[in-house]
Amino acid sequence: MEGYEKFKKDVLNLTKIDLNAYKEKQMRRRIETLINKNRISSYDDYVKVLKTDKERFEEFVNFLTINVSEFYRNPEQWKFMDETIFPELTKKFGKRLKIWSAACSTGDEPYSLVMALSKHVPMESIKIHATDLDKKVMAQAQIGLYSEKSIKNVPDEFKRKYFTKIGASYQISDEIKKHVEFKSHNLIEDRYDTNFDMIVCRNVLIYFTDEAKDEVFLKFNKSLKKGGILFIGSTEQIINYRDINFEKKSSFFFEKV
Repeated sequence: MEGYEKFKKDVLNLTKIDLNAYKEKQMRRRIETLINKNRISSYDDYVKVLKTDKERFEEFVNFLTINVSEFYRNPEQWKFMDETIFPELTKKFGKRLKIWSAACSTGDEPYSLVMALSKHVPMESIKIHATDLDKKVMAQAQIGLYSEKSIKNVPDEFKRKYFTKIGASYQISDEIKKHVEFKSHNLIEDRYDTNFDMIVCRNVLIYFTDEAKDEVFLKFNKSLKKGGILFIGSTEQIINYRDINFEKKSSFFFEKV
């Protein structure tokens, strides 16, 4: 299909999503699948649809943002965070930790952070900043309804305490929800907040180019306090972590030095 370069510019104008930051072959294949599904024959025609059809526009943004999420994903990493990272952070920075769940998808991760942190500090001192590019998944997050598969790794004590079974799904309690603040944020385009004690961004940057990844990791470093922690996904690595002012705590945890 011809016209992808122009399409990237049109998408940037429409959505503020820069497709140059994504691996091109993979992203083109995903987009062309969606265009064909909608029985549209060209990129230009698809842009016309995106400008006039709100539902198709939302479908497109939702399709671009990769949303594969679950609570306590990779439990052994959450165990390390529980036993090592949180005790160190509370010792250094106190009970009111400033934590950012970046690219939070359907809320599984920030809600997991609230539960995990509640073992170390009083619940009333917890506030997680959660952001994502996709407003649709953040709307789902605020509803807080999850499948059995999504919550399979949640510790039993928290399952009993904070989830109510509704049909085949599970509703997370308002007691957890009220400690998460959701906001729209574009990791490539938008300004980053600062003075975080911890940033969690997992299994998202694998879809970015190496240049875009480096830029985001550098911005994360600048957003952290000295001694703050970046927690990345099991599919990711930061090869040049020393160059961007990190020290490796474990395979997936990096401390700002």
